Amino acid sequence: MNETGIFRRRKLPHIDVEGKPYFITGCLAGSLSAVGMKRIKARRDELDLRPKPIDLSDQQWEIKKHKLVFKLVDSLLDGDTPVRHFDDDNAAEIVQNAFLHFADERYRLLGFVVMPSHHHWLFLPDEHWAAEQLSASSRNHTPREIISHSVQSFTATQCNRVLGRSGTFWQGETFDHYARDEAEMFRIIEYIEQNPVAAGLAQRPEDYKWSSARIRSKLGLQQGDPIPKSI
Repeated sequence: MNETGIFRRRKLPHIDVEGKPYFITGCLAGSLSAVGMKRIKARRDELDLRPKPIDLSDQQWEIKKHKLVFKLVDSLLDGDTPVRHFDDDNAAEIVQNAFLHFADERYRLLGFVVMPSHHHWLFLPDEHWAAEQLSASSRNHTPREIISHSVQSFTATQCNRVLGRSGTFWQGETFDHYARDEAEMFRIIEYIEQNPVAAGLAQRPEDYKWSSARIRSKLGLQQGDPIPKSI
């Protein structure tokens, strides 16, 4: 790996590399069934038993395994998931607006989608804002963590309110990794915006109501152009 990053592992691996866009997936608490969780654990355990490929570092192998597990997770979330809070337009709009709120300020918003049981988004932290966060002595978190936590925390409170519910809203950890180069960034944007089509929720990406594809089509933006705060 050419980039030097900050690597952390809780239940999931997290890596931060300055100047790279981050692909974040947040899942609703309970959106993965007990059967689905067993499948995910079995897949993770199977990968952990595999020998590390000789051409990968320990860190690269952790990230590779994470991506393989994520493919299974996303397929389960797009299927028969037991929790679908974002079928409610009011809740979906809260998450979309949260992504847009700090666009052009804290980050460049490159793509997003709010699915019934989860969200995907891709953003590049603003270098000046990020430098301020990293230099603040009171901060123990990376710019990615600050941005992601603020969205998850705010949307949990607001969505619970409009849905008339209480308790844990999001799964404890997000799935995340960074885009190594422009080609990967474009692949991730395509993946995000095609998700509603792949899940059978829309005929075309721009037809889906809670997606950057709709905004991109409306404003005549090219793939890779940042989504503005005001739409």
